[in-house]
Amino acid sequence: MCEKIALAPEIERILIGPEEIQKRIIELGKTISHDYKGEEIILVCILKGAFLFTSDLCRAIEVPQKMDFMAVSSYGDSTQSSGIVKIEKDLSESIENKHVLIVEDIIDSGLTLSYIQKILRDRNPASIKVCVLCNKPSNLQQHVKVDYCGFLLEDEFVVGYGLDFKGYLRNLPYIGVVKSEFR
Repeated sequence: MCEKIALAPEIERILIGPEEIQKRIIELGKTISHDYKGEEIILVCILKGAFLFTSDLCRAIEVPQKMDFMAVSSYGDSTQSSGIVKIEKDLSESIENKHVLIVEDIIDSGLTLSYIQKILRDRNPASIKVCVLCNKPSNLQQHVKVDYCGFLLEDEFVVGYGLDFKGYLRNLPYIGVVKSEFR
C-alpha cells in the first residue's frame, strides 16, 4: 500500500521513494550474497550517513557477516567535500585476511572513499569491495571502483535515508533534492 509522502519544507522534490530504495537494497543483497557464497564478510559501515542503508542491507545479505564501523569527515558544514579526510572512529577489530565490504551512503568527489580504501588496504584484508547507496559519477575527482551501486545520481544536493545536511534530514524515508535556498 503506497501512502502519500509529505515533503519536508527543505525538500524541492523526492528523487527516490522509500519503496524504490527498499527494492534496490533487496536486489543488492541478493547479488552480494551470490558473490560471497561460502565466505564470511565484514561490513564496514561508514558513519554517520550509511547507518540506515547498512542496517537494511545487512538483513538482505544471506551470508555469514560481521559488522564494524568507521566515522570519517570531509564535509564539515559544507555541501562540498573539503578534500581533507579525518578519521573520527576507527574499526574495532582487525580485518587482516578478511573479506571486507565497505558500505557508504554516497560517492560525490570520491576523495573520502579513496582515502578509506587506502587505509583499509594497508591492513591486509583478503579482499575489499565497495557498496554505495548513491553515486554521482559526474563529480568524481578521485577514481574509486564501485562494486555494488544502488543509484546513479546527477549533480544535485540530496538528503534523506541517512544522507544529511549539517546533521539534519537523515530521518527522511526517501532521498530528496534540497531547495537551493536551504543550501
